Order: sequence, then structure tokens, then C-alpha cells
Amino acid sequence: MAGYLRLRQICLVAPRLEPAISDIAGIMGLNVCYRDGNVAKYGLENALLPVDTILLEVVAPFQDGTAAGRFLEKTSGRGGYMAIFCCDNPDARGKHAEKIGVRIANVIGHSPYHGVQLHPRDCRAAFIEFNHTDGSDDILGPYPPAGPDWQKSIAKDVTLALTAVEMQSPEPRALAEHWGRIIEMPVSANASGEAELRLPNCDFTFVKGESEIMSGLTFKVGSVAKVLDAAKAKGRAVSGNSFELGGVTFRLAA
Repeated sequence: MAGYLRLRQICLVAPRLEPAISDIAGIMGLNVCYRDGNVAKYGLENALLPVDTILLEVVAPFQDGTAAGRFLEKTSGRGGYMAIFCCDNPDARGKHAEKIGVRIANVIGHSPYHGVQLHPRDCRAAFIEFNHTDGSDDILGPYPPAGPDWQKSIAKDVTLALTAVEMQSPEPRALAEHWGRIIEMPVSANASGEAELRLPNCDFTFVKGESEIMSGLTFKVGSVAKVLDAAKAKGRAVSGNSFELGGVTFRLAA
């Protein structure tokens, strides 16, 4: 399919917004750009932090019976919730997904923003959403889910970029090919021979694991040691160049 596709946002779920948000902000040197009151109608609260031009969101249920709450129960709190892609043609991408047997779960039409969410069970591992905002073909353009001036909250003195999303599956190649069909992107291999989907601004890497989940995020940082020290100071268990937060492994690379 013609047209661009970029990673716009990763959404994590936590049982409570705090301390997840303040820990991410404090450890990674990021700023909260927006808290969206509109998600309250789904029984959720949220906060978003820009990592360069990719948004990192955490949602938390504050009442019973939410989809995010069911996700936490089903996964025991392990795994990222959503991969959100911006593109110029969300409806066409949704139609393509339906053709290959992936149902559309929800269409969000809040002009100038238009989003097509696919069914998590059909996507496997995590939700996929395609969206487009009028005037957002410039990556620093408007993006209503992140608030009116999210760009002003970008901070790069500690964390420079989100460079990779790790997906795990008992059959990683099959999951990579499934996601590749959905987002219409060829599967390649990285230096370690792992299946990979290479977007212009982030790679999705597929590794072997017990269950199908979004298992990790890799960040390019100015000083790995400083960020690990900050994680330890917040009481996070550090292993090598990584620590656990928001249900996923935060991996650090210089």
C-alpha cells in the first residue's frame, strides 16, 4: 500500500497511574505533555510523555469492567497494550486488515483526528491502531491525543529516542509475518537473525518467549549508567542495561 507509516505512540497499562508515570518521567528524564479527561468515560486515566516524536502513554483503570483492566488480569500485568501507527490512510489500512481476517474493534472520529483500532485478539500480542490527523504529515504537527502543544514537552537531555519495540512469541517468525501482513511491511532480519519489521522511526523485533506479548522497549540515552542509577534510586530492579516498568522491560543503549 502506498503512503507512509510511522510509529506514533506506545501505550502501556498499569494497575495505577502512580508511581508508573512519575517513575518513567524521573528515570528517563521525560515530561508529561497531557492527561486526557476524555478517557474517563472508558473508566481509565492516562498520561502521555513524548520521547522525541513518539508518544509513550500509560493508562490505568479506576473502575471495574474496563478493557485495560481485563488486559491486566489476563496478562498478570505483563506486556504493552497498544502500538499506534500514524499514516495517511487509516480507513484503507483497516479495510486491508479486514480482508486478511483482522476485525476492526473501534473507529474514532474526533475531527481533525481519525483512528481505526483493530481487534486485539486478531492482532495477537497487542492492539494495533492506525490514525491520521489533518496537518500531521509533518511528524511535529498536531496530534490531539497528546494535547494541544505536546511538542513543547519534548526533552532530550537524558533520553534521545525510542528505537525498538520487542515482541515475544513461542513462534516469533509467525507473529512477525502476521504483523507484517497487517501493517503491510516485509519481514527482515536483524544482526542476531531475529525477525524484524523496520519502520522509518522504530524497529519491531520478534523474539522467542512463553506468551505473545509486547515485552520490551529500547531507548537511546545519553548515559546508560546515569539512567540505571536513577532506576535504582526509584527502587526498580536493574538487570544488565535494563529494568522493569509499566509491564515491559526498559532496555537502554548509548
